[in-house]
Amino acid sequence: MAGKADFAPILVSYLLCIAAGAAVLFGLHLPQVWDAFAADVAATLVIFAFSLRYRNSSFYDAYWSVIPPLLALYWMWSHLAIEYGPRAMLVMALVWLWAIRLTTNWSVHWGGLHHEDWRYPLVRARAGKAAMLADLFGIHLFPTVQVFLGCLPVYAVMSRTGEPLGGLDALAFVVTLGAIAIETLADLQLHAFISRRQPGTFITTGLWAWSRHPNYFGELGFWWGLMLFGIAAAPTQWWWIVPGALSMTAMFLFASIPLMDQRSLERRPAYREHMRKVSALLPLPPRS
Repeated sequence: MAGKADFAPILVSYLLCIAAGAAVLFGLHLPQVWDAFAADVAATLVIFAFSLRYRNSSFYDAYWSVIPPLLALYWMWSHLAIEYGPRAMLVMALVWLWAIRLTTNWSVHWGGLHHEDWRYPLVRARAGKAAMLADLFGIHLFPTVQVFLGCLPVYAVMSRTGEPLGGLDALAFVVTLGAIAIETLADLQLHAFISRRQPGTFITTGLWAWSRHPNYFGELGFWWGLMLFGIAAAPTQWWWIVPGALSMTAMFLFASIPLMDQRSLERRPAYREHMRKVSALLPLPPRS
């Protein structure tokens, strides 16, 4: 577990990255959306600098949940002339609930400055001489772009309030809140198992009996819920609201899940049979 001294550089790095992003937002006067994207990239570069300084790209881990609520606040503030309705308030509350929950989960279980996500050295090793570029683009900038795309529905909600609440909003609320609950329960079950697990074992109880990665399912559900809110707010603008959730889904299906499954196969031979029985993502009854 991380000590207080481990969190000091993390806190400094995020204060500086937020300051850098704010400087871009209020200094460059770019068109809407592009100003937030430029600020997001600038903030990511600050975190990348700290990752290089401490030789630990896990400085970026908290970025996933720290930046979206700040984007939501900025987009609401930049459209103060709009009279906000319940949709905007619902989305703001859900984004902050998700962010606080996920950031808390990271901070409680973070291993400290000596710990780095096992996937990051693998990415750098595969890149060979281009390791630094792989670190910058693959570990830092690529997920920043993905999360920004996933947040565009929030921009749609904050900048367009003409559409009244309807059935799609109700569905979006159920999906988003349900996804947060699923991800929370999956994480609690996983950490309880880790605290008492025996060598060579893996979790097969609770939500994990129906899905090999229920935490990923919950995370994806959150982004799909935001997408539904975005379509409810701007139904004719689906072409820039939908891609974020789709790109998130592709990342989990074709990168995150295969990497995690391969790692488990290498360390736990019985996991192959588990893969045959249990769905990779969607919670489904296990196959006999």
